[in-house]
Amino acid sequence: MRLFRAHVLVCAGTNCSLKSNKAVQDRLVREVERRGLADEIKVVETGCFGLCEQGPTVVVYPEGVLYCRVTPDDVPELVEEHLLKGRRLDRLLYREEVPAAGAAVSAGPKAFQTVPEMNFFRGQVRIVLRNCGIIDPESIEEYIANGGYEALGKAITAMTPAAVVEEVKASGLRGRGGAGFPAGLKWEFAAKAKGDTKYIVCNADEGEPGTFKDRLILEGDPHAIIEGMALAAYAIGATQGYVYIRGEYGLSIDRLQKAINRAKEMKLLGRGIFGSKFDFDIEIRTGAGAYICGEETALFESLEGGRGEPRLKPPYPTDSGLFGKPTAINNVETLASVAQIIANGAKWYRGFGTERSPGTKVFTLTGDIVNEGLIEVPMGITLREIIFGIGGGVPNGRSFKMAQSGGTSGGCLPAALLDVPMDYDELAKAGAALGSGALLIMDDTHCIVDIARVFARFFMHESCGKCVPCREGTFRLHEFVENATKGKATPQDLQTVHALARTMALASLCPLGQAAPVPLLSTLQYFRDEYDQHINEKRCPTGTCRGLATPAKALSAAGKGA
Repeated sequence: MRLFRAHVLVCAGTNCSLKSNKAVQDRLVREVERRGLADEIKVVETGCFGLCEQGPTVVVYPEGVLYCRVTPDDVPELVEEHLLKGRRLDRLLYREEVPAAGAAVSAGPKAFQTVPEMNFFRGQVRIVLRNCGIIDPESIEEYIANGGYEALGKAITAMTPAAVVEEVKASGLRGRGGAGFPAGLKWEFAAKAKGDTKYIVCNADEGEPGTFKDRLILEGDPHAIIEGMALAAYAIGATQGYVYIRGEYGLSIDRLQKAINRAKEMKLLGRGIFGSKFDFDIEIRTGAGAYICGEETALFESLEGGRGEPRLKPPYPTDSGLFGKPTAINNVETLASVAQIIANGAKWYRGFGTERSPGTKVFTLTGDIVNEGLIEVPMGITLREIIFGIGGGVPNGRSFKMAQSGGTSGGCLPAALLDVPMDYDELAKAGAALGSGALLIMDDTHCIVDIARVFARFFMHESCGKCVPCREGTFRLHEFVENATKGKATPQDLQTVHALARTMALASLCPLGQAAPVPLLSTLQYFRDEYDQHINEKRCPTGTCRGLATPAKALSAAGKGA
């Protein structure tokens, strides 16, 4: 095996790919060869580092120096300064605002030379993302060198299927797709279900706006999903698995298929895995981008070739799921956690997070935040720590106004709740949820009523229309907020909205209709003053809603009236 004195890792996640990372990588390869360094320097295409806003990003090891917004024209100087002369290229280093000692104001931007120094990484615990940005995602050898497939080997050769189920149950791992159902308990139900044929399904549909964690996990560490699915299959007695993934996720599909092919070549998928009697294979199925297909039974309908609509429950998937057979369906992030639990033990996993919400959670930070991107943090970390620590705060000197947790169907949290712990139970008390892991941050320039209108329009568009409460309810919710932004809503409409929301939560067939009122209700709870201004005073405090008076217009009109 050839040894190199330095590795140059180039982020090849989707976001950096859209910013010409391939051109940066190609220029690096050519420049290294031109300077006669090909035997000393290895250029590696890897997964997302997490700092999506700063891409294309390049990390040079062994020092761990991260360079941001690298262009092909920067490459000759980077090679000259860092790889030949051993000096940091200061102008490309990551910079973040650092508070002045004893003051709330910033002391100005500071350049951080290495990854461990950066607040963005220092506050994280990377279990699911342990390999993302570290290994070549298309190299099974690098995955194995980092401990990959050891957990599968341990389970098949030294554990019974029941023991695997018990270990996952003991870890307290809960579904990371949104519902938060205990993964081990789901496996136990599927294992005990009657049937000679059982299935494992990985839900990689990820239709929630602002959510891209599953995509980047698949792009950065596809073998972790394969190993997690194989462990789940061994635990419940399944021989076939399916990954249902959005058709738009071209890079994820390509890397996952390559990983499946390599795993088959190395006899880690297929017949007689690890010389045992355990057989398991995986196939990829692509969806057409329907939000409703993130719901498990609608996903089954689509996977079977039908229209993506939810089924009545019971029966539940663990008894009658895909093709009417017992099925365990888990989210990408959930499955990516499994191998580490089996390898290190449930007690180790419970060393992170909280008692009722153990482990870590992957979030996607978007909106008005300095460090947009992908992070993984212990459960129970506060919203404030994420936004103003890891996230770098709100840019352009603006004030924080709201964070929506869990995607479009999540609750909207005001500044008064910045110290809420980010776990299943505490967020539920605040009227929000972890959901898909999306965190949308908004500053004080945004109108809450207008934002609620956007959310309501999304649900109206994505409702499959199968059940009346959702089909008609989403339309009426959007109608109310649309009228509010135009000054046409009345105080009586608010009573109707609350009654409608209760009906939708109780009577809708699936979580789409049940959760559609959540963002509207949470904004009504925490930002009622803005609704009152729109409805009673016919003005928009931010001037976003055209046709309504702004505070300045209202003041001018009042002066003229006097």
